[in-house]
Amino acid sequence: MPPESAPAPSSAPDDARAAVVASAAYCDGRRVADLPIAEAGAWAAKAGHFVWIGLWEPDEALLMEVKHQFGLHELAVEDALHAHQRPKLDVYGDSLFMVLRTAKLEKGELVLGETHVFAGRGYVVTVRHGASSSYSPVRARAESAPHLLKHGEDFIVYTIMDYVVDCYFPVLDQMAATVDELDALLIARPPSTGEIERIHQLRRDLERLRRNASPLLEVCSRLERFDLPMIDPAIRPYYRDVQDHVIRVNEQIGSLREVLSFAFETSMILASARQNDVTRKLAAWAAILAVPTAVAGLYGMNFEHMPELHWRYGYPAVLTLIVLVCAALYVRFRRMGWL
Repeated sequence: MPPESAPAPSSAPDDARAAVVASAAYCDGRRVADLPIAEAGAWAAKAGHFVWIGLWEPDEALLMEVKHQFGLHELAVEDALHAHQRPKLDVYGDSLFMVLRTAKLEKGELVLGETHVFAGRGYVVTVRHGASSSYSPVRARAESAPHLLKHGEDFIVYTIMDYVVDCYFPVLDQMAATVDELDALLIARPPSTGEIERIHQLRRDLERLRRNASPLLEVCSRLERFDLPMIDPAIRPYYRDVQDHVIRVNEQIGSLREVLSFAFETSMILASARQNDVTRKLAAWAAILAVPTAVAGLYGMNFEHMPELHWRYGYPAVLTLIVLVCAALYVRFRRMGWL
């Protein structure tokens, strides 16, 4: 797990310190101190200061300490502890609790993680679970723009949401490359069993990604349009930008699903057409071969009195008849496009 920044100083046990990826205090848009969790509440209470804490799969004891420092709601803490939540935004008094789902591709398979965000006056706490990239780029980008970071907690919430949504695009780009490759193969020839399984997996992954990206539209809409705690009017347009990105994600997901469906349907139609061509060719050759078979079967019967049986030219005449009839049938089927 890549570090988000240097571990914050703490007197907690080693496993608790490992879960604290970063813990810092900010004032006027600048980082002023790295601090232990036990001092976070005091720093958050200082005028003009706020605390930004990043946690990685913390245990219950650490979350209870964070709850004690900031007065977090017990239901939100319970959700953050057990994870496996759907994307949502809950308001508890003067604080927000948000669930975001992160996505990445590992060996061609979509893997989802979770980020839980607690935000209130003077603090932002992120709790990550599962497959999630380090948020060090988020913190670095925020700290590189002190004129925006001085807005405080609501700007940090925006940067986290923006980073999570932007990470969907590389995943979709890789999926799009795979879809284009499959599309070209399916047009050229019938799909193999492995390719059909790959199509099924891609459609399933796209649906999973859609289910986790779509709820963010409502989350962004609430952050932008409603009076929520610690969300300043100056930051609300930024959430509209995140909403636009979510719309693009959903449109791209829908487009990729349609391309997969059309490619598979086209492949099935082409396979059916190829099968019909083969069936017509087999029927044409069967009709041609039926002529010598019928004649040979007729003259193979053990009757004493048969026409031309004792005629000197009977054998070549029969062979000539067979060749002429077969040739006529061949020309006829060629003209019909069956051969």
